[in-house]
Parts: sequence; structure tokens; C-alpha cells
Amino acid sequence: MLLKVIIVLFQLVYIVNSARILGVFPYPAYSHYQLGDKILKELARRNHNVTVISPYPESKPVNNFKQILLTNTIAEANGLRKDLFTIHSKLTPLEKIWTVDRLGISFCEKTLNDSKVKALLNSNEEFDAVIVHQFATEAYKGFCHHFKAPCISVVTMLAPNWINPQMGNPGSPSYIPELFVDLSSPMTFLERCYNTFLYLAVTLLTHLYTLPKHNQLLQKYFPNQPSIYDLYYNSSLILVNSHLSINSPVAHLPNIIDVAGYHVSEPKTLPEDLQTLLDNSKKGVIFFSMGSNLQSKDLPIEKLNILLNAFAKLEQTVLWKWEDDNLVGKSENIIIRSWWPQQDILGHRNVKLFITHGGLLSTIEAVYHGVPILGIPVFGDQETNLASVVKGGYGLAVHYNDLLEDSLDYALGELLNNPKYSRNVKQRSKIMHDQPMRPLDTAIYWIEYVIRYQGADHLKSTARHLQWYQYLLLDVILTASVILFLLFYLTKFVYKLIVRLLMKLQSHIEIKCKVA
Repeated sequence: MLLKVIIVLFQLVYIVNSARILGVFPYPAYSHYQLGDKILKELARRNHNVTVISPYPESKPVNNFKQILLTNTIAEANGLRKDLFTIHSKLTPLEKIWTVDRLGISFCEKTLNDSKVKALLNSNEEFDAVIVHQFATEAYKGFCHHFKAPCISVVTMLAPNWINPQMGNPGSPSYIPELFVDLSSPMTFLERCYNTFLYLAVTLLTHLYTLPKHNQLLQKYFPNQPSIYDLYYNSSLILVNSHLSINSPVAHLPNIIDVAGYHVSEPKTLPEDLQTLLDNSKKGVIFFSMGSNLQSKDLPIEKLNILLNAFAKLEQTVLWKWEDDNLVGKSENIIIRSWWPQQDILGHRNVKLFITHGGLLSTIEAVYHGVPILGIPVFGDQETNLASVVKGGYGLAVHYNDLLEDSLDYALGELLNNPKYSRNVKQRSKIMHDQPMRPLDTAIYWIEYVIRYQGADHLKSTARHLQWYQYLLLDVILTASVILFLLFYLTKFVYKLIVRLLMKLQSHIEIKCKVA
């Protein structure tokens, strides 16, 4: 009998601590998916039942983890990679934003039109929370309303300004750079002018184009949905891939949480041959990778030759992520592989420099392990990330379009021979590590907190219900201006009236005096 009671109590505790969670991470960019995957698998490991809409199949089953697998989106995204070096590297910030918005709308529709996703929406499934990847994907908030579950967003960028309006969070373009610009705070007067112009342009684009398009998808694929504007301002929690160790501090409401670094793992034991190579590299090692979306093998021949010539002059061993079997013209100090255990390599003491495209995950991993950065930004948020790196003094950037042998030689020499970069990045690394909780534990805590309090409405700011003119107090300013104007006018009228009366009185007295 006692055993039965214990089993029942255990089952009750398990039910209380086990939530049903839907993850919506169908964007076909692995670096973005990786962030959601880390959180969702940790939730599954903690006995929550997780279902995820994903374009990336699992190689082996995971307990408490079920996939709704999309097809064809990865192949379509791979077709766009060829344009990254030739076209996307030349886009202006506004063109980048426009491109991201259009791609987001396109991939949202492909996801919502998938037969397996439609089957999920028509099922009897129930969820206690919906975690969505927020990256031009506002229509996905329809899942939250459809399943009557709190909406939690994961933002894969550095504290982007566009999360502020939907949460009622203060965020001024005077000190927060817009996404996709080569700016870092503090900004000069001209930089603030430029940043403010972009802020206004993005705001107009969001409300005149992006949100209306997502509203069309919302009404088309989700039955009985309210307007996108009712859902856009109703997130319970936003987890941001940001931290004061990699960007300037900004104001955050209690339901906007910085969690940068949660995807990073402690270095694991390297394969024996790689461990020996790194241990025996007396002059040190340079690690070079252009990330998961960009592929070095797609580099135009003129840019490739610049890199080969510069690396040939180095004493260090260069480990290069090269997605092909051969690299014609490589010097003896260059070792190529299609895949390297990046995080484990960066954790080795002999790694002196990380050459990267400036993707946020790579930047965070370099800071986490205390390795200086040479960035070659190509597209997306890479310029923004590297602007913070340069301002922080723990790396340099040479834009892909400006990549010449002389500029690359200078950057390599400066970073390898000037110890300030290593000192600065190690200090940043200490700041990133010095937190009361591991970033992953922080993310899980707040997700479970929102579930415990059924959406945690007490965390939401009432500012999100205000119209823009109310938030900026324009109605109050206008009212005060009208009142001041009326008071001024009334005072002026009374003053003139008194003057006239006094003049009449004076005239009357003068007439009486003359008569007398």
C-alpha cells in the first residue's frame, strides 16, 4: 500500500513538473536553429514533453522530443548561398532589412502551408507554452493564440531595437545601433543621425509592409485569429542572444532576458591527431571558418588568392574550414577539413586568433574562450557584431568588399603581435563567465516561470497597450501646449482689457479735471 502511495505521489510530482511545449523553429539557417535546439533539448532532458517544427532531422531519437519535419526548405536555402558573396555582401542596411523581411514572409508561408503543420493545427494537441524563433516570423505567434498558450520568443541577434515596441521596452536610437549597420555605441552626431533615419525607416517598413503581410498569413492559415497587432504585443517572454560582455548595456524590462553563451559547451577532448597537432604547434594556431551559411569554397578566385598569399607569410598553423577535398595553391602551414570541432579548438591554449565571418554564435564562442577575432563580414548582422568587437578592443574587421592583401596583412600582424587584443578578450571572457547562473539555466528558469504563472502577465508592461503618440507623450505635450496657448491668449486679452479700462478711466479723470 505504501509503495502505491509513493508511486501516485511521484506521478503527481512528475505531472506538475512536466509541461507540453511546442517549439517553432523552421527557419532553414542552422545557426538560428541551433539556438532553439539547445533550449528545447534541455527542456526535454528536464522531463518536459517537447514538439518542434524543424527543417533539420535528428540522427537518433531523443527522449521527450518529437519533430514535425519540414521538407525542401533547406534545399531552397542552400540555393541562396551562392549569392551571399556576390550579391548580399553589397547590400545597404535598408536592402538587407527588406531582404530579411521578404525571406521571412516566404519561409513563413512555406511552413504554414506544409501538410504536417496543417495536421498539427487540426489536431487535438494541447500545449502549455509555445516557443517561437523570432526573426521576421511574426505570423508564428498565431500558434500561441491557436493553442491558447503563453508566447515565448527566442531572438538570435544582439538586442535588436525591433523587440522594444512589442514589449513596451524603452530603446532609443540615440544609443542603440540598428541591426545590419556598422555602428557601435557610443555614436557620433552623424552616426546618430544616420541611425535615427534607419530606425524611422525600419519602423515604417514594419508597420506598412511586414506586419500587414504577416497578418495576411495569420488570417489565411489560422482559423478565427485576431489581428496581428493583438498578438504582436502579447509575448510573455523574450530571450535575447545578447550580454553586456559582447555589447553595450541597454534597458530591459523583466520579461526580456539576456542569455548569450547558452549554446556554448565546455571544451571536450579533441581527437588524438588534432590534440597532438595543437599541442605541438610551437608558433600557435589560427582557426579560420566562415560559418555554416557561408562556405569558403564559394569564394571568388581573387578573394581566395588574397587569403592564400597572406596565410603563406605566417609562421602559425592555419586550420581552415574548407568544404572540398582540395585547395589548390595552399601553403604547407594550411590544413583543410570540411568540418572542425570549432568550440573545442577555440578552447585550446595554443589558438592565437579566430578568423571568422562575424556571425554572432562564432563571436560569442571566441569571447567565451578568450580568443582574439579577425572578422571578415559579408552579410546580415555580421558588421554590427564586429563593430562591437572593434570598439571593445578585442579584434579587428576587414569587410569582405575591402579585402586586400595589404589590409589583411596589417590586421593579421596587429592581432598576432599586439598583446592588448588578447588581454581585452580574456577580460571579456571573465565578464561572460561571471554570472549568477549559467545562461542555459537562466533561459530554462524563465521559461518554466512563465509556464508556472500561466503567461506571467505581471511581467508585462502596460506601455505595450499605448499608441505611439501616447507612449511619446505627444497627446500630453499637445494638450499642455494648447492650455499654455490659451492661458497666454487669455492673459494677453485680460491685460489688453485692463489697459483699455485704465486708459478710459484716465481719460475720464482728465476730462473731469478740465471741466473743474
